[in-house]
Amino acid sequence: MLQPNVDNQKISAIKDTVKEWRRYLHRHPELSFHEEKTSQFVYDQLVSFGGLKVTRPTKTSVVATLIGSQPGKILGFRADMDALPIHEENQAEYVSENPGVMHACGHDGHTAMLLGAAKILAEMKDEIRGEIRFIFQHAEELPPGGAQELVDAGVVDDVDYMIGIHLMSLLPTGKVGIVYGPVTANSDMFDLKIVGKGGHSSQPENSIDPVLMAAQFITNIQQIVSRNLNPKEQLVISTTTLQAGGAKNVIPESVQIGGSVRSFSPEVREQAVSFIERIAKGVTEAHGGTYEFHYQYGYSTVFNDKDLTKIVEECVTEALGENFVEYGEGAMGGEDFSAYLQKAPGCFIPVGAGNAEKGIVYPHHHPRFDIDEDALEHGVRIFVQAAKKILG
Repeated sequence: MLQPNVDNQKISAIKDTVKEWRRYLHRHPELSFHEEKTSQFVYDQLVSFGGLKVTRPTKTSVVATLIGSQPGKILGFRADMDALPIHEENQAEYVSENPGVMHACGHDGHTAMLLGAAKILAEMKDEIRGEIRFIFQHAEELPPGGAQELVDAGVVDDVDYMIGIHLMSLLPTGKVGIVYGPVTANSDMFDLKIVGKGGHSSQPENSIDPVLMAAQFITNIQQIVSRNLNPKEQLVISTTTLQAGGAKNVIPESVQIGGSVRSFSPEVREQAVSFIERIAKGVTEAHGGTYEFHYQYGYSTVFNDKDLTKIVEECVTEALGENFVEYGEGAMGGEDFSAYLQKAPGCFIPVGAGNAEKGIVYPHHHPRFDIDEDALEHGVRIFVQAAKKILG
């Protein structure tokens, strides 16, 4: 049986290597669905560890399977690998060498941490009861996302539990977020085209003004949250794009509007779609215009399983200490880790990686985003302790 506490010597010995892996990945970022060199790097490292069955379920993803000496549960660990189309403004020695592409969300750290855990656990193969699948996923940043592709490929068909870690720059290093219930939101988008009748600005009576209709639509959809929704529910509707016309003395023929919709519950998600289109229909009909409405369902809510989250909380305490635990609530960001939860209960863990003394204070997706690399060791410890506790 596995020992109850993490092997400090093994993790201490590998932490500098984990940092080196992270810096290599940070210098060589690749966008979603284009992680060719990244996935090859991960593949080569995993093969070098020995004791793992390494496969490529999609072109730019990697899965390593560790089968223990005795039968037991199947535990899935996930790390995402893709970067963002952002030009890095940091001055670190490991700054991105790919102009216009940057690891601005910590995925380089996620990959490095899971590689570290895989190396340590591969050396403990004879002590493991069950199976571990180390899932290095492509394309988290670009819906429909890589997670769904891996689910469709059968990677998690028989997995009993799924665990993922996300480094958080706005959570201080030395803290681990424990969230029971929803962690991230349903993250959807909509496009609306409002069509009127164009004309000269001096003769609005001869036109059907789509700009006026667009203004009323944008104002009215905010009333969905304040007047149509139970105050105990959470919903965010944001208009984020608006294109209309090209000349100041011309009323345009049409207006294009785009926006984002965030929610937690499936019921509120569906209500939002209905309310938004109802307002579009009402506004345009009232003014004699027409509309075209398209709604894109994005990632679903990541919902932490109560029992598994309790186990993970115990792992954090055992591996790092009670002072690391910080209870939190769900945020309105999106995450495609939710796709795995179609198949198995899961737990998604925010790990603090911010450090004001080191100037690591910028939010995710910012050109000066960075992580405190001391947090990498924390992630490795959580992964290893979870394997020990669940499969030991």
